[in-house]
Amino acid sequence: STVADACARFALGLGYEVVLCDPREDIAGTHNLPEGVEFIPQLPSVYLGKDGACAPSTAVVATTHDPRIDDLAMMAAVKTPAGYIGVMGSMRTSKARAERLKRSGGLTEAEIQRIHMPVGVDIGSKTPAEIALSIMADVVRARRQLFRAVN
Repeated sequence: STVADACARFALGLGYEVVLCDPREDIAGTHNLPEGVEFIPQLPSVYLGKDGACAPSTAVVATTHDPRIDDLAMMAAVKTPAGYIGVMGSMRTSKARAERLKRSGGLTEAEIQRIHMPVGVDIGSKTPAEIALSIMADVVRARRQLFRAVN
């Protein structure tokens, strides 16, 4: 998505290692990713299920708007030590997703609380770049809070 592409650009600029997983063959060729972004054409949940895929410094952000992809990614992400987990969607979509993840995904309330829904800082963003900015601002905020808590 254009939001994922913009997030990848911001994340690279902030010094993150960026991996973008997207299994959708019809979308794969449309990503406009900068050099340095690793593209993996598979479900994010499959990638996240691999040993060592995430560390406490990892941020997992789902931006497809497809619950068949994003919900599975969230179910896998909460089983990892990722320090930030978020998924795009409106407040209404986020409430429905939380209920779905509890009911169908079997997630606990504590696991649901790890997921930033909706993802990002509320800056009234509308464009893909603004949405990506709000997402990365939230990732940085969470990372700095974690750093302060450890030190």
